[in-house]
Amino acid sequence: MINRIIQTIDYCSDRLGKAGSWLALLMVSVMFLIVLLRYAFQIGSIALQESVMYINALIFTVGVGYTLKEQGHVRVDVFYNKLNAKQQALVDMLGCAVFLMLTVGFILWASWDYVAVSWRILEGSAESSGLPLVYLLKTTILLIASFLGIQGVAEFLKSMKKYRQE
Repeated sequence: MINRIIQTIDYCSDRLGKAGSWLALLMVSVMFLIVLLRYAFQIGSIALQESVMYINALIFTVGVGYTLKEQGHVRVDVFYNKLNAKQQALVDMLGCAVFLMLTVGFILWASWDYVAVSWRILEGSAESSGLPLVYLLKTTILLIASFLGIQGVAEFLKSMKKYRQE
């Protein structure tokens, strides 16, 4: 059962992360288009410029779980490398339970009202020709924390399995 949970979460994080990597190409293409329109044709578009921010938020949103799965987040390995496998698993479990999950919980708690108010008023851009979807952009805060928390569960379970094997 634990293996199935880990595999399902890892699969979803992997698919989201790899799909999100294509968003980087989209973002570069949109930025190229903005520069081309501005300097070659003297055409400016606030909505197009804002779309870069939305794409960037999506890259982080779908990539956060994948990055955790791939052990790509910053970690300080001063003592960790000197520990045996069982001790490393214990450190990883404590890190997930104490630091990661508390941070995820705090982000969800602190941003819930902020995002809810944005949805309540269907917040749009402050610019008259901007994108009317700021409430969706703010929703990525909750999604980032959720994806990070879900992958954190998988990482905790992996560490627990590793701890029990030793």
